[in-house]
Amino acid sequence: MLTIRDITVRLGGRTILDQAAATIPKDGKVGLIGRNGAGKSTLVKAIIGELEPDEGSIEMPRRARLGYIAQEAPAGDRSALQAVLDADAERMSLLAEAETCTDPNRLGDVHDRLIAIDAYTGEARAARILVGLGFDEEMQNRPLDSFSGGWKMRVALAGLLFSQPDVLLLDEPSNHLDLEATLWLENFLQTYPKTLIVISHERDLLNNVVDHILHLQQGKLTLYPGTYDSFERIRAERAAQAAAARANQDAQRKKLADYVARNSARASTAKQAQSRAKMLAKMQPIAAMAEDSSLSFDFPSPDELRPPLVTLDLASVGYEAEKPILRRLNLRIDPEDRIALLGRNGNGKTTLARLLARQLEPMEGSLSFSPKIRIGYFTQYQVEELPSDSTPLELMTRAMTDKPPVAVRGQLGRFGFSGNRATAGIGTLSGGERARLALALVTRDAPHMLILDEPTNHLDVDAREALVQALNDFAGAVILVSHDRHMVELAADRLVLVDQGTAENYEGSMEDYIDFVLGRNQPKSGDKAQVEGKPARKNGAVAREELKALRKKVSETETRMKRIQQQLDALDAALADPSSIKGDLAKLGIGEIGKRRTQAAEELEQAELSWFAASEAMDEYMGVTA
Repeated sequence: MLTIRDITVRLGGRTILDQAAATIPKDGKVGLIGRNGAGKSTLVKAIIGELEPDEGSIEMPRRARLGYIAQEAPAGDRSALQAVLDADAERMSLLAEAETCTDPNRLGDVHDRLIAIDAYTGEARAARILVGLGFDEEMQNRPLDSFSGGWKMRVALAGLLFSQPDVLLLDEPSNHLDLEATLWLENFLQTYPKTLIVISHERDLLNNVVDHILHLQQGKLTLYPGTYDSFERIRAERAAQAAAARANQDAQRKKLADYVARNSARASTAKQAQSRAKMLAKMQPIAAMAEDSSLSFDFPSPDELRPPLVTLDLASVGYEAEKPILRRLNLRIDPEDRIALLGRNGNGKTTLARLLARQLEPMEGSLSFSPKIRIGYFTQYQVEELPSDSTPLELMTRAMTDKPPVAVRGQLGRFGFSGNRATAGIGTLSGGERARLALALVTRDAPHMLILDEPTNHLDVDAREALVQALNDFAGAVILVSHDRHMVELAADRLVLVDQGTAENYEGSMEDYIDFVLGRNQPKSGDKAQVEGKPARKNGAVAREELKALRKKVSETETRMKRIQQQLDALDAALADPSSIKGDLAKLGIGEIGKRRTQAAEELEQAELSWFAASEAMDEYMGVTA
């Protein structure tokens, strides 16, 4: 059991944690959540002892082992496998002692403990963890210094999982992982036998792994039982209750204030008025639920282009004089396409994204673009390379030199940088704010095709939902690379698997792909489902065409509803004030105008029914439950 006992932490004159308290249940699986900048990392530092609270304490059983990944990635000439084995200090120490111990009684105790911690299967367990995180046998035996920083962090994660601490503390563990490794990690954590605290903004991980949500807001901690979806339902109910209570209190305050104003001057009622004035003064205002007005993503709509936007015909792509990484690419991208690229890191997803972004040229075959196409390409490097000594306004002004200041301000406002936020130093922005600024920059020219490579790494859950909504409202094509399958399921209607040196349409659903990665529900050799591949591909293509048709119907119906509503507004105005009637309506009598108003209302009702039906059908295709 871990107890956070009324801790307060102040940094730079600002209170980050304010009498925060919670008790983590023994062997519980807890998701620690909160908005960007809420203080989650500060709380973690306090738990691991890196930061001393100004007040309060954090208590754990004396012998409990707490495991946390250090910020510095492991390095040296050890192999990845050896680094993972070394992470279990007790195992390594006991094995060494077993080799040199001469005391038979002590040696017996050592062997008993080695058996208890399953030490003799350690190498096989470590190898399985590394495989799950994307390391094949060759990679497991490579020295640490041969890996990039991201892969070194995977080794650190593997070592932490292998050491199996009593309290496992993970801070955004999927940020360095691809979708496939994220799925494996989620599966691993579901059966973790000890206490788990994970900071994550992955909705699916929080729904499938944790049994409690620890919410950090305004310096306070609240522990909720259940998954993230359960937490959201409870929070929504509390928000509704708070809003109702606030409205009721506002009504009471108004009533009391009116009474005091009307009766203070009368001798007969002055005493009662004074009493009510005291009641009014003692009433503590019920605060409204905190809302973040900067949660904003609004991609500018591009002008229309005829399809296709991009065509790849037997194209190969790679880097300089090296052999091609991807070969025989055949791909067509149309204006309304929503494509997610699947496949493990290192298989070529980013290479394909760079080819589509015109950063690479094909080595063989052909690649053609619509002549007037504009492309927006977002990567994590852009977020990390934003100049800290500049401001969003300065940066956008330099990027939009041919635009007036109002257009520059308008583009920043689309992504939540209005007023003082536009002139704040970039160095003071949170990771999520920097990601939004990078998105504002890459979409400043209203691109016809938006390529997003891991756009969610710095975004919290609410910001990810806002991004999904913005992508679904975007009028151009979207190419998405993301380990957040919730985003993939909601924002993509076409899957492309990048694997074995090529990229091909994946005709199954996202659920099928998850089963494939985890080895679940796999067809046996000769199964009907495996033999009849062509009909499945046909059905997948038909589903995509039907989804496009539904998107079009929703858009057309919305336009029709808007037109009918304008007609209704004009007819209502004419009926309300016949003297204001102008144009064609002036030729009609009041009776005819009333009939037209009735017809328009019926048309609007039918249009709304049609819109609801199409929207529900579209949601079903995209995996959303109504």
